[in-house]
Amino acid sequence: SLSSECAYTLFVVAIFWLTEALPLAVSALLPAFMFPLFGIMTSKQVASAYFKDFHLLLIGVICLATSIEKWNLHKRVALKMVMLVGVNPAWLTLGFMVSCAFLSMWLSNTSAAAMVMPIVEAVAQQIIKAEAEADELEMSYSNGSINPALELDGRHAHPSYTLIGLYTFKQNLSPAEAERKSRKDKYSGIFKVMCLCVAYSATIGGLTTITGTSTNLIFSEHFNSRYPNCQCINFGSWFILSIPIAVTILLLSWVWLQWLFLGFDFKNMFKCGKKKTAREKASSQVIREEYKKLGPISYPETVTLVLFILMTLLWFTRDPGFIPGWSSLFPTYKSYITDSTAALVIGLLFFIIPAKTLSRTSNGENTVFGYIPLITWKEFQSCMPWEIAVLVGGGFALADGCEVSKLSEWVANKLTPLGSLPLWLIILISCLIVTSVTEVASNPATITIFLPILSPLAEAIHVNPLFILIPATLCTSFAFLLPVANPANAIVFSYGHLTIMDMVKAGLGINIIGVAVVMLAIMTWIVPIFDLYTYPSWAPNIPSTNGTGL
Repeated sequence: SLSSECAYTLFVVAIFWLTEALPLAVSALLPAFMFPLFGIMTSKQVASAYFKDFHLLLIGVICLATSIEKWNLHKRVALKMVMLVGVNPAWLTLGFMVSCAFLSMWLSNTSAAAMVMPIVEAVAQQIIKAEAEADELEMSYSNGSINPALELDGRHAHPSYTLIGLYTFKQNLSPAEAERKSRKDKYSGIFKVMCLCVAYSATIGGLTTITGTSTNLIFSEHFNSRYPNCQCINFGSWFILSIPIAVTILLLSWVWLQWLFLGFDFKNMFKCGKKKTAREKASSQVIREEYKKLGPISYPETVTLVLFILMTLLWFTRDPGFIPGWSSLFPTYKSYITDSTAALVIGLLFFIIPAKTLSRTSNGENTVFGYIPLITWKEFQSCMPWEIAVLVGGGFALADGCEVSKLSEWVANKLTPLGSLPLWLIILISCLIVTSVTEVASNPATITIFLPILSPLAEAIHVNPLFILIPATLCTSFAFLLPVANPANAIVFSYGHLTIMDMVKAGLGINIIGVAVVMLAIMTWIVPIFDLYTYPSWAPNIPSTNGTGL
């Protein structure tokens, strides 16, 4: 049957994505020929699934990112930020997490990650450079007495070398080299924490607003069209229910990442007031000097910054929810405009605005200069992540295939026996299923598959649909395990500091934290907001066959 053929395709693509036997984008192209061969969709239909609104958004954002990187704006921001927060990796990470989460509340998660990631990269490079220079200083201080640990009796060994003394003796490295090696491992740890914190905080920040991520939007569209009489899901109510969840998850995941990759020593974390070590002093010195080297802010940088702020403002004010946005200037076709419209308008400006101002010669005449735009097409192309574009397209194609082949309907029928279980267990099971599926499918695909399954389930067991739909919607965003699970992960992964296993290890912990916090929330402070324990008048009244054990 069609649905089993679709399930087979889904299975093959999922396995290929998990094992990375082929490049991710290549595996994402499998549905493009398997669906027509199995007779699920025509080649034309599949092809149209591969390029969506999302891709236009990506193009607009990458125009901005190209310009930011070309004119070194991210380096400036990065150094400024480190100068504010200090060089301690733990606080730095928290600083990045908060700023990235804040960005992703108003931008798409993908663009938040794409903006913060170059900055993180620059900062990490600066810290390593600073450490290397601090090392050289240290080496020049301790000239002559460099190698005490190699004396066979370790008596005269310098105290800090005793740990590495034995290891040193075997490897025949000088202790300084051995120490540097252990420090190098520590760095890759710092790199990993910083990269992961960007990917995860972009996702967590997206939970807080209806416009923050596509899944929340799909949920509110589905919900409001299915239950038009319930005017309960809007910008305000969603913000109130989700902000405590997001803050809790953010802090817990910060602690978890620190502990996993760097080991958590509270003593070092909170000695802000104490005097800095020579090493930290050297690092911050180097960072200050790097910032000086950048010189005053240049004309192209200013333009880029203005356009960046403009893009953010356009996104935020398009349809904020609590006040009419600028999309209400087009009342007849308001829903035609999406975030990608704004992104493209600004993105194209980068190809138009010249990178130089007119310069005057001494006699006051304008000199003719070669007109160069802020970015060229070549530069844009080298920054455009085609792999991610195709990857997300593959996710969309799979989702369409599941709809067309009735696979999602079949799954829904299989789930109806759940009704006899106690309510908290139903919620927990639906959360876990959704969280597992969203790891391999794209988030919009997952929520699109599950909303039509879970709404009838809630009605059948006579429970307020919000009770099941809200946790499921929040859990759809918890795609933390794999680079393919959501575009933010993919962007961060493409920088090449992470292995798949790093992401899986870290993501598993954050998944558990996330589901736990959501379960806590839906059982406590969300109940009074929507009066969840009463079956609402706006839901269809189906005579209940089986009572639910609350």
